[in-house]
Amino acid sequence: MYRLVSDSLSKRFGTRKVFSEIDFDLATGDSLAVVGRNGSGKSTLVKVLLSLLRPTKGTVKFLNDDVEMDEDQFRSRISFVAPYLNLYDHLTAEENLKFFATVAGDNVTGKEIDQLLARVGLEGRGMDMVAGYSSGMKQRLKYAVALLNKPDFLFLDEPTSNLDEAGKKIVFDLVDEYRAGAIVIVATNEEEEYSLAKQLCRVGE
Repeated sequence: MYRLVSDSLSKRFGTRKVFSEIDFDLATGDSLAVVGRNGSGKSTLVKVLLSLLRPTKGTVKFLNDDVEMDEDQFRSRISFVAPYLNLYDHLTAEENLKFFATVAGDNVTGKEIDQLLARVGLEGRGMDMVAGYSSGMKQRLKYAVALLNKPDFLFLDEPTSNLDEAGKKIVFDLVDEYRAGAIVIVATNEEEEYSLAKQLCRVGE
């Protein structure tokens, strides 16, 4: 059983308060939606939870069977999807997946790559250069990368950005599939994503 615990989490940039005194305790099977307008601090909160930014106050803990995980341990169990994350345009989709698996210390087989690409609606496009992908196809590929390590903590910032209706359905199905066996954090300001969030998650604004 994994847990993600936020205790009095606060963040300021100079004199500007982004968020203050955020507390939650999530366990495997729990999800949380962070909803707000542009500039309200959603992405900042996600980055603080991921230790990409330091909090001004408070703590974030990742636990496995109530034992706190160190940074290497929790990073190996996390996946993160956001429109501002980059892929390697000069590589094919398959090469991107192999590269990110290697960076994580894993191997991925050709069959696994085919399954991942099919899962996100990119079957038959694995040998194409990512530079030739549309923005929606790149977003789908980011989900394939995120699923490489079968994450126990799945962070999604603006999860359906750049996606058409078919792509959005893939994301909704993935969240529904993963929420039973992982902790899912969704940050959004989209009305459609908010509807999904209300169905799947505890919602915080």
